Amino acid sequence: MGLTHIRTPKNFDLDERLERYADAIETNAPGLVGRWAQACWPIDPQRSDGRDRFREVRLDLGCGKGAFIAQCAQLYPDILFIGMDVEPICIAYAAQRACDEGLRNMVIVPRGANALPEIFCEGELSAITLNFPTPYPKRHHARRRLVNVDHLLGFRRLLAPGATITLRTDSQPLWEYAKGQFKAAGYTIRWASSDTRADHPETPVTEYERRLTERGATVFGICAEPGSEPDAAGIQRGRDAEQSLMCYLPADLFSLDYVPLGMEAAVENFRNRERKGKARIPGNTRS
Repeated sequence: MGLTHIRTPKNFDLDERLERYADAIETNAPGLVGRWAQACWPIDPQRSDGRDRFREVRLDLGCGKGAFIAQCAQLYPDILFIGMDVEPICIAYAAQRACDEGLRNMVIVPRGANALPEIFCEGELSAITLNFPTPYPKRHHARRRLVNVDHLLGFRRLLAPGATITLRTDSQPLWEYAKGQFKAAGYTIRWASSDTRADHPETPVTEYERRLTERGATVFGICAEPGSEPDAAGIQRGRDAEQSLMCYLPADLFSLDYVPLGMEAAVENFRNRERKGKARIPGNTRS
C-alpha cells in the first residue's frame, strides 16, 4: 500500500499480536515453494468432492491490513489468497483479520517483493494484485516502483498461463508510467481505467480506498497479462523511461485538486521552487 509506515497504536503489543495470530502467518515461505496450493489446504475429512488442494493461488503484494484479500477470500473459498507485506503492524492486523473471520484460505507472509523468486515457482500464481503501491516519484527511486519493467519481468515467470497483474492506485502519474512499463515488459493490457470504482464496481472496497476517495482521489487501474516475450530493445526503452513521475503532472501544479499519496512532498517542493523561480524569472517552468 501507499502507506510505507504505520504508527504503533497506544497500548498495542506487537509481539503479543504476532504470536496470538501466528496461525495465519507463514514464516517459512521458501519451504512451500511450488506447493502452496496443497500445503495450505485445510484437511477436512467431511469433504465429499475428493479435493486436496486449492484451485488457484493469488498474491496481494503489499497487502496492508488485509482488508482486500479478506473480502476476496470470503468470495472464493476454493482459492488461496496470500498477502505479503514488510510492515509488522500490517502483518499483525492482516493475520488477526484472517483468524477472527475464520478464513482458512488466507495466509500472510512477512516478506517483500524481492523475496518472490524464493517463495514461488514458475507458473504458480494465477493473479497478482498491487493495491496502492508506493509511487516513489523521484527518478533515482524508479527501480523501487513495483510496476517498473524489471519487477514486471520478474513477475512474468511466476504467472500461470492466462494469469493477470492488476494495479490500483490514486496516482495518475504512476498509472501513466505503468502503461509504458507493462508494454516494455511484454504484457498485454486487458483494461486500463481512469475510474476503477465506476468501471469495476465488483472490486472489494477497503477502508483505505474510502479514506482516499473522501480526500478527493480517483482510483486508476490496469489489468494486464503476459504476452509475447519482450525483446531487449523494448526492455531498454522501459528502463530509459524511468524518469520522475512529476513529468506526468500538469505544468501548473497549483491547479491540482488532489495530490496522490506519496507525492505530496515532491509536489510541494516543486511548488516552492516555482514560487521562487517565478519571482526571479517570469515564465519559469519545471525541468
